Amino acid sequence: MLDSLIERISSGDRHAAELLYRHTAKSVYGYALSLLKNPADAEDVLHDCFVQILQKAQSYRSQGKPMAWILTIVKNLCRDTLRKHKKTDALPDEDWIMDLAEQKHLSHDERLLLEECMNGLSQEERMILVQHAVFGFKHQEIADDLSLPLSTVLSKYRRALLKLRTALLKGDAYDE
Repeated sequence: MLDSLIERISSGDRHAAELLYRHTAKSVYGYALSLLKNPADAEDVLHDCFVQILQKAQSYRSQGKPMAWILTIVKNLCRDTLRKHKKTDALPDEDWIMDLAEQKHLSHDERLLLEECMNGLSQEERMILVQHAVFGFKHQEIADDLSLPLSTVLSKYRRALLKLRTALLKGDAYDE
């Protein structure tokens, strides 16, 4: 499906560009955020990525992995941004906590409990969990992104889920 959208974009179909954006923007933003650790920079990369897709769609050659092509664009834009700003800090807790506060479907108590549970995870566990569970990245994509073996990502993901489950069953946070 994404292959055909990129092909249509290369022919000048702006509706296809809109559809591609709707299908991939969340993943593109999530991936950029996981690399940049800065929501504003991730939004800039999201925008720049789709500008580049529009410009480079004609040079795209399908190999059955259109999302890999898109994420390569994102990764290159993120590297440029990191070089430019020399930013390597972790995502500040305030940023994901603010995002959590904006989730209207959660009650105040649920938000507090979830925040407390997420604080019990290491930064790496949080990153792996959010990339997979929230943004839908495959474990291999996360492993490639973090330069970790797939088995490490899988075990850290499972460990993070077990920690969350334990904390939620207890109804409170846990100690590391």
